[in-house]
Amino acid sequence: MMVTTWDAPAWARESIFYQIFPERFCNGDPTNDPPGTVPWDSVPTRENFFGGDLKGIRNRLGYLERLGITALYLTPFFKAHTNHRYDTADYLQIDPAVGTLDDFQALANDLHRRGMRLILDAVFNHCGDGFWAFQDVLRQGPASPYADWFVVDSWPVVQEPPSYQTCGGAAFLPKLNHTNPEVRQYLLEVARYWLAQGADGWRLDVPWKVPLDFWRAFRQQVLRANPDAYLVAEVWRGTTPWLGGDTVHGVMNYRLRNAILDFCALDHMDAEDFDYELAYLRDEHGASAPYHLTLLGSHDTPRLLTVCGGDVARARLAVIFQLTYIGIPMIYYGDEVGMSGDNDPGCRAGMVWDEARWNRQLFDLHRRLIALRRSHPALTHGDVETLRVFNAVYAYHRYWEDDHVIVVLNPREARSAFRIPLQGAAHAAQAWQDVLSAQRYSADRTGTLLVDLPPRGGLVLTPVKDSDG
Repeated sequence: MMVTTWDAPAWARESIFYQIFPERFCNGDPTNDPPGTVPWDSVPTRENFFGGDLKGIRNRLGYLERLGITALYLTPFFKAHTNHRYDTADYLQIDPAVGTLDDFQALANDLHRRGMRLILDAVFNHCGDGFWAFQDVLRQGPASPYADWFVVDSWPVVQEPPSYQTCGGAAFLPKLNHTNPEVRQYLLEVARYWLAQGADGWRLDVPWKVPLDFWRAFRQQVLRANPDAYLVAEVWRGTTPWLGGDTVHGVMNYRLRNAILDFCALDHMDAEDFDYELAYLRDEHGASAPYHLTLLGSHDTPRLLTVCGGDVARARLAVIFQLTYIGIPMIYYGDEVGMSGDNDPGCRAGMVWDEARWNRQLFDLHRRLIALRRSHPALTHGDVETLRVFNAVYAYHRYWEDDHVIVVLNPREARSAFRIPLQGAAHAAQAWQDVLSAQRYSADRTGTLLVDLPPRGGLVLTPVKDSDG
């Protein structure tokens, strides 16, 4: 499926997103910590609380600006029982352990003053068993006015094993009944409410479990409330259902993540395979390609450095690709400083704020490449062309008008003197400089660029202007 036109907010494709798990980013107000809060550097479990909150995020906006972040995606902070808060008890109330409505509005206002955006997590497939409507069903059974808000198989309601539809078989996550007009209207009101409070869009949680016609209505209501809002769907497999232009602007591109890690971190594919996968996705996404989130990790995956087996060189290659390719980069909090951790709960540790414990190589790489991306329209608006694939070495060209960037990746061990045939407008540039090492390279008379690639090394090349000597 080739999408030829795409209607999406202009700001999104120029953004650098940063995903925050609020409970684990920063504790800005210890007075609202839940009972039994553990020390910040404790080992994360699925039950413990660290005390992260909205004030903590607000306190660290200077750090995010320093990094170059322009948009935040926050996982849920509504009233709930768990630390992840995907078990919503009240969609219109912020969990007291995270803050107040005033805290949220102050955060949104501070972000907007800095030119930054904020999207929230639309957990609308299911709620938590503490949700007021489900609690009423537990009390009154089929006599409850909310009995049809859920998909109950038999009465009375039994939670173990659940006699009602759930998300993933978890009894504490009852599924909402989206065929009920009252449920749909309630969720649409929730979406409009948080936009009015300062949110700039929504990320849709497990959206494939919800009928597409609900998301079509959702898009209409959201864009009516804020025509510049950005909508992105959590999608792990096929993206085709989301490319109709009537639901979301983009997806969390987990398929691209898999290809990046297979090539850069795991040696599961060579450059030819990688190039094929990239071309396949570009063809499928068409004009929507610049609006999908490019991620290397999230709260639902092992951390990047852990996938790379602790190999910083391999992690660097993945980051180089993420920040120079088509799509909206999304960084999972802490990956930029080299945090490690297996999948949930290991990937949800407290953010490391002690700079002495940071991997400076990764942090500096992120800062430099984010700045490069924000200053080069070729990386946010440009096309891409493959320059050469040779065994494990992959070279591609990003270009927009007179702006050019060439990227070369070598995830294997062998050092290689690599020839890159320059094409199109890039052929006019005779000298190129690696922005990461300052090393310069020259093209020969045939327009071939010869570069030296160290093992597991990457280059990000820009043309040398005449005034640069």
